[in-house]
Amino acid sequence: MTGSAPRGGGPSPLPVYLTSAVLVRTADEGARVALVMLAAQRAHSPTLGGALVAALMIPQVAAAPVVGVLADTVRRRRLFHGGAVALYGAALVALAFLVGTADDAVVLALAVAAGCVAPLLTGGLTGLLADLLSKERLTRAFSADAVSYNLAGICGPAVAAALGTAVGAGAALAVLGAGAMTGGLLLFSLRLRPRSPGQAGPPGSAGHTGPGRLRAADLARGAVELVRNSPLRSVTWGSSVAQLGVGALPVVSVLLAAEYHAPWATGGLMTAFAAGALGGSLSYACRPVGRHHPERVVLWGLPATGVPLAMVPWAGDAVAAAALFALAGFCTGPLFSALLASRERYAPPGARTQIFTLGAGLKSTFAAAGAGAAGALSSLGAVPLMLGTAVCQVAAGALALVLLTGRRTGPAGRGTGPATSSPEPSSSAFDTRAREPRRR
Repeated sequence: MTGSAPRGGGPSPLPVYLTSAVLVRTADEGARVALVMLAAQRAHSPTLGGALVAALMIPQVAAAPVVGVLADTVRRRRLFHGGAVALYGAALVALAFLVGTADDAVVLALAVAAGCVAPLLTGGLTGLLADLLSKERLTRAFSADAVSYNLAGICGPAVAAALGTAVGAGAALAVLGAGAMTGGLLLFSLRLRPRSPGQAGPPGSAGHTGPGRLRAADLARGAVELVRNSPLRSVTWGSSVAQLGVGALPVVSVLLAAEYHAPWATGGLMTAFAAGALGGSLSYACRPVGRHHPERVVLWGLPATGVPLAMVPWAGDAVAAAALFALAGFCTGPLFSALLASRERYAPPGARTQIFTLGAGLKSTFAAAGAGAAGALSSLGAVPLMLGTAVCQVAAGALALVLLTGRRTGPAGRGTGPATSSPEPSSSAFDTRAREPRRR
């Protein structure tokens, strides 16, 4: 996978990209655990810890369109992405020293500022792959990128918890922040040529603002594409609805652990899910089935994830439940890789990064809503909530199919022009033609 050829020849940039992605995403995942531990250890206030995590996560949704548009229009992308990621890491290091010693309003404001940069750690970084690698290498590159998310999801909380227990949460947060800063510095070495004027979008298109020139209408362009462009609409809203169930899984895991009288299952079930997702991403990277129509992989991946989850109430013990969690996670590996490939394939060039950041923000929002709903309904018990998470996956697959097979107006693929008023048939789950980007 790391041998992918770059657009301009020479050594592959993928190893450097993946190293940076793992470092910064591990810091992002681990920071949430470290902040809660730090607030409890130093300020003796779990309430402050929860407020810091909320301050770090909530701004991502509002900031996603803005940072996405900036990433799509800025001229010097290496400076923008590398500098933003390094600043995020510096904010974590500062929080490691300030939480419990500075005024709460100051540390909360700093967490909000870091949260505004966070969309560039997820969708913003992924949006760079199409500019770094040749088109033929992108499917496996997206699978490798999905692996970086899986590794971060496993390693981030583990590193934060281990270091926080051994040497203190402040040191743990500082180490994570230093890792993010290192990842940002690595981005400076990527061969991203400066954009020429007008490169942000085809001339005359909604995305043609030129580097450094930002219009208010551009902030809504990604959202419009997620409504009018049927492949993007399908994979975005389908995967987002599925996150309602995935977001509820940590709460359900706690209930299942109590029901099975297996304390290890509190975190073990989610670890099994993450490990399964890692295996699924790796297998899809080796054999990317359906790479010419990645939206179809999302269609079957959603209900396939729900089937093992629906079987958990009849597992009988925690070990069998963990195996089913791992199987469900395995199905999400190809699903997530195909989701990233779909965004790149069908997003117009002037709004590509914005669509990546918006999609990531929507998934985070739905996951947070699912976790909140599961917490509020926890009195129902593990079985109804477990079945509800499975139903979310199947319902998300049905929604994605409906949104894909409808008619749309808008670009048919990457590199197309602006949306027009005349409708044209969209790709369907049964379309046999491979989509190729139109060229102007």
